[in-house]
Amino acid sequence: MKKSLIVALVGMSLLIGACKSEFEKIRASGDVDRIYTKALEYYDQEEYQKAQTLFELIISSYRGKKEAEDIYYKYAYTYYHLEQFILASYYFKNFSNTYGASSLREEADFMSAYSNYQLSPTFRLDQTYTEEAINGFQLFVNTYPNSSRVGECNRLIDEMRNKLEKKAYESAKLYFDLREYQASIQTFDNVLKDFPDTRNAEQIRYMIIRSAYQLAKNSFVDKQKERYQDARDRASEFLLRFPDSGYTKEVNSIYNESRESLNKLDNVGYQNPSARAGS
Repeated sequence: MKKSLIVALVGMSLLIGACKSEFEKIRASGDVDRIYTKALEYYDQEEYQKAQTLFELIISSYRGKKEAEDIYYKYAYTYYHLEQFILASYYFKNFSNTYGASSLREEADFMSAYSNYQLSPTFRLDQTYTEEAINGFQLFVNTYPNSSRVGECNRLIDEMRNKLEKKAYESAKLYFDLREYQASIQTFDNVLKDFPDTRNAEQIRYMIIRSAYQLAKNSFVDKQKERYQDARDRASEFLLRFPDSGYTKEVNSIYNESRESLNKLDNVGYQNPSARAGS
């Protein structure tokens, strides 16, 4: 019985060994040169997970050798191809820092930023990776002003800045919808400051005027004069800046209503000196 069991176990071990894949055999071989050759083969065949695993085994062994640069570059790319973009950005950046004189450095710098671009989510979510990608592309443009990639970088920067602007605009609009008019004005004003070249300046200024007017209407009496003046002045500036705007009629109405409200407040203050004292 014992002998039969031993024979069966030995046979099973031989069968498992025979069935072991070529990849497993190479990975377990300890033969650095063989692992390197097969890793390149897997990479060329777009079997990036296998290539990555084998590259990891030999990176330290090739440190300081001429093959190291190519290994590390392809190793970074395996993360990109496997859509592990956080690590891809990290390893491309490391490559650039490690091999500063490499002819591949420009591509690595671009790919580090582009990996963050791939992580940039819809405008409703946190935009940390969007901002990192913008910074990365801007640094690339500054570092390689003559690169054929500059046009692409600028296009991607514009795309992501539009996303940041949309997020900021929607945040301000949400404050307006929630009747948090002071926060709405401040947030819309920040959109204009942060995105001075925005194509939506007319709409943003229109929303600021609406917010300012609603803030004045819903304020305590002692705050109304200052706030109606702000709404009036913003409306006046808008009418001068955008004489042919589709919002002219409504802005003109806000301007006139703000003036009328100020006149009423002045008349009340004139008739009741205590009101002027803020009591």
